[in-house]
Amino acid sequence: MTDQIRHGISVQSCSNDHGMWFTMSELDQLENEAFSDEEEKGSLMISSTPAKYSCPVCNSSLRKFDYRMYDLVLEYCENKHGFWLEAGEDDRILELMKQRKRDEQRKFNAEANWQSTIKHLQSHSLFMKLKDLMRG
Repeated sequence: MTDQIRHGISVQSCSNDHGMWFTMSELDQLENEAFSDEEEKGSLMISSTPAKYSCPVCNSSLRKFDYRMYDLVLEYCENKHGFWLEAGEDDRILELMKQRKRDEQRKFNAEANWQSTIKHLQSHSLFMKLKDLMRG
């Protein structure tokens, strides 16, 4: 394993470019490119199953899980030493987090627009105009 800079984060990298070891704080730093609040990120994992790799720190068997319920399987050390990411999975995590942030912003904007529309519809002047139209 050698040191490599990925997205401004120093991580341990497999010399034959098959993957990288991210500590828990390094994965957190990567996700913070899109979210700084842990609650906004959602649940990291719901369940896990045995994986074929071992932790480079303690040599215990890694476990695999669906990263934040996306179609992305990562491996992690149960002893909280870190996460094994295959080549390019760090880019995918960043893409997923940024897309989630955009989706949330779009949702908030839609809710604000809907509230504004409802408020406008409930306004007295509009109600009176509609009432006058119905009488007319």
